[in-house]
Amino acid sequence: MKIVAFNEARHLTKARDIYNYYVANTTISFHTAEVTLDEMRVNVCNPNPRYKTYVIEVEGEMAGYALFTQHKNKQAYDVTAEVTVYLAPEQAGNRLGPSAVAFLEEEARKIGFHTLVATICTENERSIRLFERLGYEKCAHFKEVGFKFGRRLDIASYQKVLGE
Repeated sequence: MKIVAFNEARHLTKARDIYNYYVANTTISFHTAEVTLDEMRVNVCNPNPRYKTYVIEVEGEMAGYALFTQHKNKQAYDVTAEVTVYLAPEQAGNRLGPSAVAFLEEEARKIGFHTLVATICTENERSIRLFERLGYEKCAHFKEVGFKFGRRLDIASYQKVLGE
């Protein structure tokens, strides 16, 4: 596995395809309609250089992507970032997640983030187990904040304080 910088020309379409799999088939994403390339571009090509997207490669092929996004749009939150990892469905269970999150944590320290937050649909038990194993603590639970596939869905936030 190798993690490289996201290149819009090379990676945008595949990132959108990976994401749209989760939109169409799971409650991992709260989008209910597949996203367009333009919508995906907004999600992964942040003009702020602190909020980066990275590509997870296996044998030279894109196996997923990982990114930092802004936690809240207020200056005092600038020490915190949200982290997200999306793997191609065929890569799930191949132990790429722990390495991707470890990479994000290392990069977060270089960028100057103090705290990382992962927001996860509570039906996504695999992701919850991943973040808990990596030392993230549940810090919030929001009940019935989403509605998809005829079900009301909860989300939980997990955080890890990286320190100075």
